[in-house]
Order: sequence, then C-alpha cells, then structure tokens
Amino acid sequence: MAFAYAGHNVLLEIQATITSTPEKPSKGPKWKGVLVAYIVLVAICYFPVAISGYWEYGNRVSDNVMISLEKPVWLIAAANVFVVVHVIGIYQVYAMPVFDMIETLLVQKMNFKPTFMLRFITRNLYDAFTMMFGICVPFFGGLLGFFGGFAFAPTTYFIPCVCWLIIHKPKIGSLSWIINWVCNHIITKHVIRFNV
Repeated sequence: MAFAYAGHNVLLEIQATITSTPEKPSKGPKWKGVLVAYIVLVAICYFPVAISGYWEYGNRVSDNVMISLEKPVWLIAAANVFVVVHVIGIYQVYAMPVFDMIETLLVQKMNFKPTFMLRFITRNLYDAFTMMFGICVPFFGGLLGFFGGFAFAPTTYFIPCVCWLIIHKPKIGSLSWIINWVCNHIITKHVIRFNV
C-alpha cells in the first residue's frame, strides 16, 4: 500500500528549487513539507482508501483499478479523467530532467543550436518513444510494481539509513547503529521477498 503513492521522489526536484542561506536554512520548510505530504496525503488519504479497497475487493482487483469497478458509471468516468490530468502533469515533472539531459547533450556535444525547434522535436520524440513503450509492453502494470519495489523501497527506506550512518558515524554497537542496520536488514529481506 505504501508504494501506491509514488510522489515522494519529486521531493528532490522541489528541494533543489528552494533557496537556502546560512541565515535562513531551508531545512524547516522542507521538513514541514515532508510531514504534510506523508501524514496528510499518505496516512490520512491513501491508507484508508487502500485498506477499505482491499477489504472490499481483495485480490480480485486488476492492475487498473478502474477496470475492476462497475458502478456508478459517472464516477468511474470522472476518476479516469482525473487520472489522465494527473498523469499528464506528473509526466512533465518526471520527464524534465530527461529533456534537460537530451538537450544539453545535443547542444554541447553535437553542436546543435538551442532553438525552440530543437526543444519541440526532441521532447516530442521522447514523448512518442515512452508512449510506444508503454503501449507495446502488455504487462506494464506488473512491471511497474516489480521495478517500483526495487527502486522506491531502497531509495525511500534503505539509502537514507545508510547515509545517516555514513554522515553521523555512530559508535558501532550503539542503539542507533543497531536500529539502522536491523531496519536495513528487514527492509532488504522484504523487498526481495515481495518482488521475486
């Protein structure tokens, strides 16, 4: 259920745009944003929906939840419209670093001029490629869950613990050292077990 919400990695993009000075560090606003995002969005909104949905439908739900629902038709149509609007918006956020990388490569390495036409062509070609990939892979939903478990779990749970251990260097055998390594061990076992 926790992996159903995949917006947490956009936080890195947002953090990069928040100005920070020694007099006014951006740690406070970042921490408040994280708390609001996870407590309000995930805990209050997503968990009740996920728990009640699993309680009602169990394992009978397909990759696309909208296919599993039958009535009311107007609500399913409205939900599909909201999904399309959400996907179009979030695709722009996720694709922006790729657009930037491709355009930088073309301008700096291949000596293209940074024009509107270059941006228009490269972005549309990338969009067409990703769309064709999504259409051509029939088991895309299962593939997303598989890669999501291997990508989101380590970057959300495992790597922060390891980074904390590297930065703070707690004494080996101390309570914080033991808790971090136990959590890492348990998370790694669950990620491998649930995804394989």
